[in-house]
This record gives sequence, C-alpha cells and structure tokens, in this order.
Amino acid sequence: MEQGNAGINKKLIDNLLSDLRALSNESKRKCPPVKEAAEGCMLKVRNLSARSHNISEALMNCSEEILRPFILGAETKILKIVQICMIGVQRMVTHKAVTEESAALIVNMLWSLMMACMEELKLLQTTLILLTTTDIVRGKTLAKAIVLCCRLHFSKDVTISNTAAATIRQAAAVIFDRVISEDTSSASADRAESAEVIPPSPVHGCKDPPPNLQPSAADAFMFFRDLCQLGNADSPYWLEGINEIPRTFGLELMESVLNGYSQVFLKHQPFLFLLKERVCPLVIKLFSPSIKYKLGSNNSATSSPPTVIEKPNFPVCLRLLRVVYILINQYYSVLVTECEIFLSLVVKFLDADKPMWQRALAVEVVHKLCIQPKLIKSFCQNYDMKMHSTKVFQEIVNSVSTFVQSMFASNPATTALTALTNVAGVVPSNTVGQVTVGENVSSQPAFSYRNIWIPIIFLPQSGVAKTVYVEMLDKTDIPIIQDGYALTVSFGCLLDIVKCISMVVTAERNEQSRRAEASSSGSTPPTQTTSTAVSKPVTEGLPLWRELITSSWCGVLAAFSLLLDASTDETATELILKSDEVYISLCGVLDLSTPRDAFVTSLCKASLPPYYAITILNSHNIQTKGHSRKLSTDVLSTPEDGVSRGQGAATGTPPPLSSQSSHDKSVVMLTVKNLQCMSAILSVAHCHGGILGTSWHLVLTTLQHLVWMLGMRPSTGGSLKATEAPTSIVSAAAASELPLLSSMLSRLFESSQYLDDVALHHLIDALCKLSTSAMESARLSKEPSLFAVAKLLETGLVNLIRVDVFWKPVTAHLLEVCQHSHVKLREWGAEGVTALVKASLSYDYSPPLTENQKLQAMLLAPLQDLSAITHSDIRQRQLECVLMILQERGYNLGHGWPLVLNVIGHVTDQQGESLIRLAFQSLQLVVTDFLHMMKCSCLQLCVEVAAKFSLQNQELNISLTSIGLLWNISDYIYQNRDRIKQELEQEVSEAGDPDSTTGVGGSKVTPPDLTGGSKMPPSDLLWMCLYSKLGDRCVDERPAVRKSAGQTLFSTITAHGSVLDRATWHTVLWQVLFPLLERVKKLSSTAANERNSSGSGNILMHHSRDTAEKQWAETRVLTLAGVARVFNSRRNILQQLGDFPRAWALLLEYIEYAALSRNNEVSLNALKSFQEILQLQHRTGSDAQETDEEVALWANAWRVWYSIGVGSTSPPDKPSEVFIPAQPFLTALVQIFPMLFDRIKPRFVAADLQKLATVLRGAVSVPIQTDISPYIVPCMTEAVLTSLQDSVLGAINTLEKEMCGGSDSLKAMYPALFDQLLTFVTYACQPPRFGKYDMKLIEPPGSTRNSHAEWIVMNYVPFAEKSLDTVVHLYTQTARHQAVIEQHVLQNTIRTLRLPLGMKYGCPSATTWKLTVNSLMDVLNTGLAVASEHSTDSHFNGMWTELGLAFEEFLFSKHPPPPTLSLDEHKRDEALDTQIITMIRQQILPQAKVIPQPFVAKIMNLLNKGSIHSATSATFTDADPSKKLREDFARSCFETLLQFSFITKNSESEEGAITKLALTALLKRCQDVLKKYVEDERLSGKCPLPRPRMSEIAFVLKAVSTLMMSLKSADLENIDGSVWQQVINLYPYLVDCTMCSSSQVCKALKEALHQYLELLSPPLSQTPSPHNHLTNGQ
Repeated sequence: MEQGNAGINKKLIDNLLSDLRALSNESKRKCPPVKEAAEGCMLKVRNLSARSHNISEALMNCSEEILRPFILGAETKILKIVQICMIGVQRMVTHKAVTEESAALIVNMLWSLMMACMEELKLLQTTLILLTTTDIVRGKTLAKAIVLCCRLHFSKDVTISNTAAATIRQAAAVIFDRVISEDTSSASADRAESAEVIPPSPVHGCKDPPPNLQPSAADAFMFFRDLCQLGNADSPYWLEGINEIPRTFGLELMESVLNGYSQVFLKHQPFLFLLKERVCPLVIKLFSPSIKYKLGSNNSATSSPPTVIEKPNFPVCLRLLRVVYILINQYYSVLVTECEIFLSLVVKFLDADKPMWQRALAVEVVHKLCIQPKLIKSFCQNYDMKMHSTKVFQEIVNSVSTFVQSMFASNPATTALTALTNVAGVVPSNTVGQVTVGENVSSQPAFSYRNIWIPIIFLPQSGVAKTVYVEMLDKTDIPIIQDGYALTVSFGCLLDIVKCISMVVTAERNEQSRRAEASSSGSTPPTQTTSTAVSKPVTEGLPLWRELITSSWCGVLAAFSLLLDASTDETATELILKSDEVYISLCGVLDLSTPRDAFVTSLCKASLPPYYAITILNSHNIQTKGHSRKLSTDVLSTPEDGVSRGQGAATGTPPPLSSQSSHDKSVVMLTVKNLQCMSAILSVAHCHGGILGTSWHLVLTTLQHLVWMLGMRPSTGGSLKATEAPTSIVSAAAASELPLLSSMLSRLFESSQYLDDVALHHLIDALCKLSTSAMESARLSKEPSLFAVAKLLETGLVNLIRVDVFWKPVTAHLLEVCQHSHVKLREWGAEGVTALVKASLSYDYSPPLTENQKLQAMLLAPLQDLSAITHSDIRQRQLECVLMILQERGYNLGHGWPLVLNVIGHVTDQQGESLIRLAFQSLQLVVTDFLHMMKCSCLQLCVEVAAKFSLQNQELNISLTSIGLLWNISDYIYQNRDRIKQELEQEVSEAGDPDSTTGVGGSKVTPPDLTGGSKMPPSDLLWMCLYSKLGDRCVDERPAVRKSAGQTLFSTITAHGSVLDRATWHTVLWQVLFPLLERVKKLSSTAANERNSSGSGNILMHHSRDTAEKQWAETRVLTLAGVARVFNSRRNILQQLGDFPRAWALLLEYIEYAALSRNNEVSLNALKSFQEILQLQHRTGSDAQETDEEVALWANAWRVWYSIGVGSTSPPDKPSEVFIPAQPFLTALVQIFPMLFDRIKPRFVAADLQKLATVLRGAVSVPIQTDISPYIVPCMTEAVLTSLQDSVLGAINTLEKEMCGGSDSLKAMYPALFDQLLTFVTYACQPPRFGKYDMKLIEPPGSTRNSHAEWIVMNYVPFAEKSLDTVVHLYTQTARHQAVIEQHVLQNTIRTLRLPLGMKYGCPSATTWKLTVNSLMDVLNTGLAVASEHSTDSHFNGMWTELGLAFEEFLFSKHPPPPTLSLDEHKRDEALDTQIITMIRQQILPQAKVIPQPFVAKIMNLLNKGSIHSATSATFTDADPSKKLREDFARSCFETLLQFSFITKNSESEEGAITKLALTALLKRCQDVLKKYVEDERLSGKCPLPRPRMSEIAFVLKAVSTLMMSLKSADLENIDGSVWQQVINLYPYLVDCTMCSSSQVCKALKEALHQYLELLSPPLSQTPSPHNHLTNGQ
C-alpha cells in the first residue's frame, strides 16, 4: 500500500513540475512575474519531495504557495496560460492536496475566469471536481461555486447551459449526501439529536442557518431555502450573485432533493419547517393559474378585448404535479393537512372545464397514488372518517368516475369546439374518438358507447401506474394527448382502487383472524371459501373497511357499469368483471347489502340483452341511502346499442314465464360479452355464495334465463348440457363455451356444500321460488324451465352430509312437482325424489343407517309417498328405484328383504319379456350380492336355477349372463369353503343321508351321476354339480352359449380347483375334461361346412363364423386350450395321480391331431396349447434332478413337436390337393422350440440338430397365398423380417448361446450350425423351392413376371442378411475352435459368399452384396490370423483358392452396374472395391511367405487387371467418363503394385518373388497406359483428353520416375535382366509423349526422361555407389 502511495505521489510531483515548467516557458516573455513564481514554486516542490516522507500532507500545507503561480497565470487572461493553470489546479484538487483556504482561492480564480467568459466548460469541470472529491468547500465558498454554475446556466451556448444544469444537480446531490454522511457519523450523533429538539423556526429574513445545525446540514438548509426563494421569484439569502433561475429548473432541483433525501427532511426540524413554510405555499401559489383557468372562460364573441387570464404553463404544471406526488407519497405523515389541499387541487384538474392535457396529467398522478394501499387507507382514515372534514377519498373516486363518464358525454357544437381549441391549444380527446359504430372501426380494443368510439391504448397492469405525460420533462409545448389515453389510465386507476381496498380489508382481516386463532384454544372447520370464511367476527377495523366501501362504491359502480357496457375487448371486460366480483365479496363480508345488491344487479343486467334485462330485473332496483350516485342515464343500455356493440354469440327465445307478455316471445340475441358476464356471475356465486343472501334469487333468475336462451337443458344428476333446441341459434364461439359454462354451473351448486346453513336455506328458497314460477307457466300450456328443479336435485346431492337441514323442504317441493299435469315437469320431479333417496341411502352417515332407524324412515318416506300418486310413469320410476336400491344398498335394508323376494317371485312366464328381464336382474342381485344371507343348502338350488335360465331360448343374453352367475356362485363357494363345508357336513349328518341334501322348501337335490360320487365330501359334490352343469352347456347348440360355458368351466377349475380332493380330481379329469374333449371332437368333425342362414335371422355374422364347422372349430379351440391350461396350472396335483403319464400322452395326441388339422384357427391354437403345457417351472434346489418319468414326458413332447413340424412343412407331391400351413402357425411352431429346448438340452445331440434344421428349412421355405401377401410379406425395399423369419433366427440364437456356454458335445455342433446359417444366407440370391408349387418371387413394384402364380415366396433378403450377421458374429467367437478349423468353416463361408459377391449388381437387393463385402472383410480379419497360425496344416489350403475366386468375381463382376446408378452411388461402390485392395495390401501381401504362391500370383494378376481397367474402359471421346471409370480403384491397384515393386530382396527369396511379379505387372501396366495415351492423343487432334486420362498419365510418369530411382539404388544381383529390358522398352513411348501440351504431363515426363541418363551406356558390373547414382541422376 505504501509503495502504491509512493508511486502516486511521485507521479503527482512529476506532473506538477511538468505543469510549472510549461507555465514558466509559456510566460517567459509575456508575464515575467508568472515565470518567476513558477520557477520558485518548482524549487519549492523539489525541496518538498526531497525532504518530506508524506508528500500529500506537505503539498496540502503549502498548497497556497503552490497554487499561487497558477492563480497568477489565470489572472493574465491569456488562453494558453489559462489552460495550463486549469490543468495544474485540477491536478491539485483531484489529489486532495488543497486546504479550505486554498479552495477559496480556487473558487475566486474560477469566478474571475467566469466573469471573463473564458473556458466555461473547464470551469464547470473544475467546480464539480472541487465539490465531489473533497468536502472542504463550505459556506460562502460553496455558495459562490453554486452561483458560478447558476450564472453559466444562463449562457447562450446550449452546451454550456446544459453542462451547468447538470453540474448544479450534481452539486445539490453532493450537498445533501454530506448531510447524510454527517448524520451517520458517531461523533455528530448527539449534536444532531439536540438540533432536532429545538422548536423555534428560522426567521424569514435571516441570512444565517439555524445555529444548531452542523456545517453540512447548514449548507443544505441554506441551499434549499434559497431554492425556494428563487422558485417564488424572491431574492436568495445565501446564493449571492443571482436573482433568478428558470422556474422549471428550480422545480426539477426541488423534486430531485425531495425525492432522494426524504430522511434529511424528516429528521431535521428546520428542514421540515422549510417543507411546511416554503415548499407547500410555493406549490399552492404555482397551482393557482391552472386552477383558475377554465376552457371557454376567455372566449368572447364581441370585438372588445377579452379579460386577461393567465394560461397554465405545461412545463411548470408538469413539474408541480411531480412535486405534489413526492410530497404526498413520502411526506404524508408530516403534511396531512397540506396533502388534503394538494389532493383537492389534483382532483380539480379532472374537472370537465380543464384542458385535456391537464386532465391527463392529473389522472396519471392520481393513478400513481391509488396503487398504494397504505395511502388509500390513510386518506380514508384522516379525511373521510373525520367529522367536518372533506371526503377526499370519495372525491378522488367520484372525480375519476365522473371523468370516465364525461368521455362518453354528448359533444358541444362545432363552434364551441373551435373556441376550445383556440383557448386550450389542443383538441379534446373525446372529439377525436367520436366514430359512428360500424363505420371504419378497427379491431383495436376500445370502448364504444352511443356512437362514441374510444380506443384502449394499453391494457392496465395491476399495481403498475404507466405514466407518459408526467415523464415529459423535455417538452416545453403542450403535447397532443393520444386519443383514448386518459380514459385508459382512468380505467387502470379504478381497477387499482378496487385492488387496494381489497388488499387493505383482506390483509387486516387475515391478520386479525390469525391473532384470534392464536389466542383461541381450538379451531372450527371452515364452512366457506377463503375470501368469505370467518371462524369468528372480526370487528376491530370494521369502521375503516366500511368507510372505504361506502366512500367508493357509487363512483366505482357508475364507472364500471358504463365501461362494462361500452367495452369491446374481452380482456378489458374480464378486468371489470373481476373488480366487480371483488367489490361484491367485500360488501358481503362487511354486511353491506345495498352496494352488494347494486353490483350484483349491474352484473346481471350486463349478462342479459338490453331492455330484456330491464324487464326481468325491474323488481331489483337498488335504492342508495345517503349517496348521490353520479351514474347518468347513459349507463342504461338502449336496444340498438346493446345489439350492435358486441359480436352475436347466440340467439334464442326467452323462457316462457307467467309474468311475460305476448310481445316478449321475440327472439333475443346474446353477445359474447353476455356470456362473459355470465361466467363472472357464476364465479361470484361459486366463490362468494355465502355472502349473497337474498341476492341468490337475482343471480339464479339471471342464470335461468341465460341457460334457456343458450339452449342448455338439464341432464342426469341435474347438470346442464347444450341441446339442439330449435328456438336458439348458437354461434361457433358460444358453442365452444357451452361445456365450460355447464361445468361452471355444476361446480356452482357443488360448492353449496361449503355454505353455512343459513346461506343454504337462502339458496334453496330461491330455487323453490323459481320452480313455483315454472309450474305456473306450465299450467298455461307453456314449456316450463327445468332449471330450478334440476338444481334443487344437484344441491341436495352435494349436501347429503347435512341431510336433516334441507330434506323436508326439498322433498316436499319435489313431491308437489311430481303431481303436476305436465309430463316433463313430472318426470323431473320423480327423478329428483328417486335420485335423492338413492343417494341418501348410499351415503356413509355416522352413525350408519342400520343404527339410525329414524333417519332411515325419513329418507324412505318420500319413496313411500310416491305410491299415493296415480300417474303410471311415476309408479314405474318408483319400482325401478326400489330395484336400484336393492342393487346398490340392499345389505342396509334389514326390513326390506321381503319386498325383494316378492318382486322376484311375482314374475311369471306370461308377463312378457320385460318382466323376465326384471326378474333375471333380481336373480343377478341375489346371486352377486346376497349369497352370504342364504343357507349353504340353498347354493345347489341356486346353481340349478341359474342353469335353468341358461336353457331358455327367448333371450340369448339372459342365457349367457346366467352362465356368468354360475361363475359368481363358484367364486362365492371358494371364498367361503370352510364355512360351507362345515355347514353342509352338519346338515348331512343331521339329515342322516350322506348322498343328498335338503334344498329350499324341503326339496331333495340328488348329486350328479358320477362314478365314485358317493366317496366325495358334500362340498366336492357341490363342485361336481357345478362342473357337470357347465359341461353340459359346453356342447349346447348355440355357439355363444358353448363359448361362455367353456370359458366359465375352465376358469372355475383353474381358479378354484385347489380345494378339491385327489379323488375328485381323478373324476374331473376322466369324467369331465377328456369326455368333453372327445364329444367336442366328434361334434366338430360332423358339423356342416355350408352356411345355414335360416337360423341367423337378421344378425350379421362374420365370415369366419358363418358355418357350423367354423363355429365348432372355435369351441374345439376353447376346449383344448382350457384343458391345457388346467394341466399347466394344476400339474403338481395331477402328477400325484397314478395315471398322469397316460393323461399327458392323451393330451399330446389331441394337440397333435388338432395341430395337423386343415383349419388354420384350430391348428394355430393347438400350438398355443402346446406352448401352454410347456410353460412349467423347473425344479430347483434338491429336486433339480429330473426323474425318468419327467424325461419320458419331455421326450414325448419333443417327438410330437418334430412330428408336427415335419407333417406341416414337408412339400406335397400334388400341390392341388395339399393344405399349406399359414405363416402364424409356422411362427408359433418355431417359437415353441426355445421353450422345449430348455427342457431337452441335456439330451440334445447332433441328430436332434439335424431334425431341427429340417423343420426350420421347411418352415422358411413354405410360401403364402398371393392374395394375402401384402399383409404379411414386406416389400423389397423394406429391410424387415417377418415374424417367422425372426422366430427362426431366435431359435438359432438360442442354440448359439447354449453352444457357446455349454458342453464340448454341444460345441462340436458348431460346423452344423454354420452350415444351417450359410444355407439361409444363400436364400438372398437363390430363394428355396417348396415342392412342385408354381411360385413367384417378391418383385419390385410394377413387375409382372410370373404374376399368374397362386403362391408367393417370402422376401428372404432381410432374413439372409440377418443370418449373415449371425455368421460373422459367431465366427469371430469360434474361429479358433478345433471343430471350426477342421470342418473348413472359413472355406465354406467364403464359398457361400462368392454367390452374392459374384452377382453384385445382379443381387435382388443392393444391400446384400454390400453387406457381404463388409462381412467378408470382418471374417477375414479373424480368419487370416487363424490361417497364418495354422499355415503348416492343410485345413486352409482350399480356402485360398476360394478367396482368390471371390476377389476376382467381385472386383470384376460379370454384372454391370445399372444405368440408373448415380455418380455418388458409383463412388460409394468404388470405395468398397478400394477397401478390398487396401485389405490385400495391408493384410494379405505382407504375409506372402505363409500364403500359397498361386494365390499370390492370382492377386498380382488381379492388381494388374485392376490397374489397367480404367485405361481400357473408356475412350478419349467419352463425354463423362467419371461415371464409368473406377479411378480410385485403379489408382489403389497401381499403388499396391508400386508398393511391392521396390527392390529390397534377392529375386530368389520369397519376398523377391513377389517383387518380381509386382515389377513385371507394373511395367506392363505402364507400357499399356503410355501406348494407349499416345494413340488417343494422336486421334484426338486438338480436342483435349478427359481429365481422368490426363491424371492417369501424369501418375504413371511419376511412378516410372520413382521405379527407376528404386532400380538404380538396388543391387544388380537382385534385379532380373528382363526387368531392365522392360524399362528400356518404355523409352520410345516416353519420347512419343513429348508432343503433349499439358504442363502437368510435361513436368512428369521430364522427370521420367532424366532417370534414363545412366541407361544411355551399358550398366557397369560393379554396383555404383549411391553418391554416384545421385550425381549422375541429377
């Protein structure tokens, strides 16, 4: 830190010396005294820097001496010297190296320069630095500095004037910041407190500050007092030298000080005195012109001069309002009386006789005040609640309301408007917005009323006062007030007034409620929503809250009613409605019924069409008590206005009420706004229903009329839904809202459960009155409104918790409705009674109904009273209600069981189908719900009764349902088996007859005739009776009955069979299940296969069930599946039987017989049954070892599977006579194998694998019919597997996984598995044949080849490709396995891959050969390494031959690319060829020593052939040879030849042999290219050769150069003589190329010819040194 200060001080000294030196040099001739003073000061500064350790302090002590040269220089008034002096002075001030005395000298210097009009901006800059960097400028010096700036503010230079104004603002902030710092310092705390205690106020004419103020506070006091003096056009006391400042500037300074330093004024009494004695009178004085001025007051039609009236000044008025806002906002607590005056003045600005700009400014200020709840509360407390005080808050609200209404008032005459424009300078807003509705009215949100259209400039935001004109401090002229702006701000002001009142009331009530709850010992549950729920009365702030409402509701209602009527924007309407809802809530909570009813009436009127609302609601006029409402007659709608001011949403007729006259039947139209208001009414009733009281009648009356007009009618439960009423037309916009409105109506009455008892009675009383009115209209032959009756029902249903409160009045009225002559009313009356009775009996009371007989009697009384009504429809509803009560709550009716039994017993066969249905419903009721009330001896009778119902032929559904009842009985028997067994045994023992039981009525029920039945327990006899009856139904002549009975039988055995004894299971197996299988088998085999339409009647039947044979096939499927499921689920019990193997074998025989059936449904489901019995859990733990019996069971299953597979997949000898299985069947067959393999894998041998392969190949080869192929076979372009193919690969995968982790015996089967997969791979190019069937292949779209074939083979491409992937994956894992090596798997794989490689573009799918290439490379990556490891063995000898053929057939395929092949595709295909060459170069040729030489020679020939391919495949006339040439492939071949052509070994070695072969091939390739190029060059003439040819010849010439250098650097003994001869033979062709004009070719040719320099003489016998070679070569 010290080092940093030393650096700063050193820099200061250097700068000062530099400034003094510059001053000395500049004043050398002009001002010698200045020069001498500067030089002396330089000596002084040097001595100070040398002697003093604290340079800053030393400079400060000598600051007057150091500043003297600069002050002398400034006095010369020479510009350059003055500039140097200003820099020096600023440097001293910036480093705080001046004292208070020297600061005074600086200010004097600046004053003199100001007087001389020199460097004004520098003066202001220096003054600001002097004031902001230090606090030594005080008192008179500070005043002089501020006066200096004020005088410069009057400069004619705009820049200087603006800079001076900014400096003064900054100086004012500095002065008051010093006061704050002074107050916070601990040393001055006591003095500050003592200063506040002194009460005397400063004298007006005193030039000194109060004595007890601290220095900084004194300066601030003097400054602010003079600011007030200047604002009042008086002479200042402290700021000597100025007499005035611009009034606008003075008000701005005053505003900034008052706004930023309120703590200073509130803390210091003298400042507060200034506030009251100077600021407030000044503001009131300056307000005078604006208050006195009125529009038209200066207007005179005579020639005499008008009376002079001072016009209000916009800039002054704007700043005054800003000051007033700050005084009210921040100083209200100390200026209560003054603020009352200010508020009254601001309110007067809103008068209609004021210019619009004044009204706009005032409404902005009022809005800013009204968003603060604390101010609103203070206004009401200090003014409105005081006796003999002005009702300021009420005046504010009423003034804003009046202002809003005045915007829609009638306009004066044109001459008057002209005069107003001349006087005020602006055109009133309401004249601009006066547009006839329907003429050029835009879609902008606006208020439109009586042909006056005023736009909404912006949608108000809650709690945000948007000010525009109050912020126009830069404007001097009166602005043009935007049309609609003032109304928009007023609208937002009213919204925020409502919000602030709500916040005050709600916050204080909640706080008091919390305190009350905290002090109370317990809490009571709420009975209403949050906004209205009060656990105990809260009265502490009640007078204030009521005064807030009382003072404001008239003005708010008047304005909102008008704005709601005029609003054309949904959002604005929603804001008004929300505010109305808040007011209604507050009025209700505070028990202010008059304003509450007024706001409710306003909402109801807004929701109904014009005039119609007045007619309906004329009895609900609100009489204000002691309030003068300023709502003009304009608030009420006129018919033409109401219809035209909104988009029509719906039209309809009004509901027919008895009070309506004949002319009320005309069609009325609802607007979207009406629906929006309806939603608001629903919201009010839903959220604040507890405080509506008698207003419920008004709300419900309105809702009844609205729902009738919208065509909404009651539905089940009392809710309303839209109907296609012929008397109403609903628009699309309204139709989308109807479900929401219906939901809101339902929620409204659902929320009545939260009302207290008194509020609920108000609601019910209102509904009863509406219902009575509807009954009266119905007697006049009018269609009644069912709204009230439906909502009575809905209200009752949601208030069952307090049924004793509403039951008697509601049911009494509904019984009265039931006796009405109108059918619709009577129907809904009965609906109401029965629904309430059913719901009340179902309600969970405490104590329950069974213990409260009085309550139960009261609830059942209305149902009994219905018997006295003679109308037949009422009796029908009564009986239906009784039945439903028994169905729903029968167990609670202890004394009601005789009635239930009588209803069931009185029905006979002669009473018709309807009563049979009713009787059967009663049977269902007894069986499903009341079996536990019967004796167990009646259960068998119930079984027989239910079975008897299944035999009747009148109604099929009853037969089917009765079988379901048998299932219910079985389930009940199972659940209560212990109790039933005990009771039956006890009854049998008491009867003394173990073979029979006594049924209901004493009848004997004999058990079924079953072998061994006498040995069964009584409970098992009951089960066998059930199974026997169901078994008989399983062979019923009706298919539906058979199906239902079979499902029930097997579900019952599966679910409940665990309770049977072992002997009983033997009986079930051999006397129920297998006999059933045999009977079904016989009946299905003898069923007719022709459609019998005689018995089908009018029922449409699917083609899969249109014959008896097909219907019995379904039964056969169901029966076999059920028996299989029983074997699976009960295997543990069945295996304990001694003859289980016989049963298993018999079941497999049924499955095999069914699987080989020619019915696809039977065969497929037989396999599913096969799967079912295979899903048995393995033994675990100590029982994991299978027994010989289990081994025999699974061996039998494997035999059956293979038999099914061979029998279904073997190709036929005569295709016309053989049934071919479907694909789903084959898929299911293959999917069985993994499960079966899991059982037999320990005994799975190679012979089994061959069996599996036979089945899989046969299954894959099976074709499908042509007509169903589009639904099963994917097209050629879809690379997806069919389900069958996927299952086959899944079976292979199962084997693969087991082999990889299994025993050696399984791993020895790897070659066989590879053979199977490779067979599948060949299917991509050679699909398999299936016997002698005439089949066609999958062809691309549009192909017609072999289109007459009936059968079509599968698309094997995806299947083969997936198999190929499996081969690659499996080989990479098993390549080193001995069996894989010995069985030549790699050789077989390559041989198989040769087929798609050779076909290449001839493959059915292009993906096949591309995948094959990649797979070949993947296999070789692994296989070549294995082959090199076993190079001495003979296992891979044949592989090299196959590999060479594969390379040749692929790289030089006989199948050319299609002509449609694009250039990009050609490049991608060429890249695959190049990858093969790359693999040869990188993986094969480097291992040549372990590779057979014939294969190497084959490779070299291929490389040579590939390298010349491009030269021979195109001519110089080819226009686009790039599409045909394989440039990259040829270059890769050539580079490979070149790479292995470099001489490194003796030609006798193995590597040398490769080099020799490569050299020979390379030189031959070069000679051919050069020869061809020379010929083509000669023939082409002036036509240039194609680019690929030029690139090729250049590349060959470079290769010749490289090869020559390699030959010359090698030992002569390593080079064969024929090689040199071939090199020499190239020379003539090189010479012929010299005629080429290509620079690229010439450059490469030049390099090649240079390499022949040493060959011009015979080669030496000794090998020349490399140095000689290089020298000669150059």
